[in-house]
Amino acid sequence: MEKRPARVAAIHDLSGFGRCSVSVILPVLSAMGNQVCPVLTAVLSTHTGGFGEVVFRDLTDYIKPALEHYKNLGIDFEAVYSGFLGSEEQVDSCLEFFKSYPKSLKIVDPVMGDNGKAYKTCTKSLQNRMKELVAVADVITPNLTEAAMLLGESYSAEPMTVTEARSLLLKLHNLGPKMIVVTGVELASGILANIGYDGEQGSFWYSPCEYIPVHYPGCGDIFASVLIGAMLGGASLPIAIGKATDFAELCVKTTFSYGSDPRQGVMLESVLGSLIRGDITPKYKTL
Repeated sequence: MEKRPARVAAIHDLSGFGRCSVSVILPVLSAMGNQVCPVLTAVLSTHTGGFGEVVFRDLTDYIKPALEHYKNLGIDFEAVYSGFLGSEEQVDSCLEFFKSYPKSLKIVDPVMGDNGKAYKTCTKSLQNRMKELVAVADVITPNLTEAAMLLGESYSAEPMTVTEARSLLLKLHNLGPKMIVVTGVELASGILANIGYDGEQGSFWYSPCEYIPVHYPGCGDIFASVLIGAMLGGASLPIAIGKATDFAELCVKTTFSYGSDPRQGVMLESVLGSLIRGDITPKYKTL
């Protein structure tokens, strides 16, 4: 048997400036001992969060031919990880990727919006079609806005009781995915946390994190990447959530301490060493 790192097909965009998407996914998963194979959905000069008119190139016509090339070469992937999609046709391409690698860990980060609003590129029809990806996923990692979109519910930023948090996770589980992780949930107890549900075990979990009054792009990509890296390394869902939460929090705290422009994303370069050394201590509790 060939000895090699686990391979991850990362179906995401590449933003040239701003530390998000592939520019953070690749170093994070590589630091955790995995080989990342970017399958680009689009190329942008910067992310879309405050840098003016972005130069955007759609790569819808690239994804399927790339998949066919990989299949012809006999290349296997241990994980297929989808993120930002620029068109409905790209949903079909992702579904084809998942179908082509049925034994892979299938992760869907349904990148659609934040803070109660959809991103400009995410149309209603694309939001509806995202459910098709979610239905066949092993793991999904929506934020609260995206969770509401998937469920067709109104967004609410009100703190959740444990019962409400569990209900949210179960409703998302009913859409088809085996495991669900919802990020950035404020619990009624005053704790900010990332919450999760393992449908196969029937268990609910949360990992607490400290609130920092700033928003950096790319944190969701970093969180999901650590989660995937941990799971590929054999970690259970709660341990993976704990590692991802701890590292994302370290990224935010380190960057906030320097007072850099939030549009530039987190200072991943300064903290990546802790991920390589394995200095991350997962914190998790039953929900």
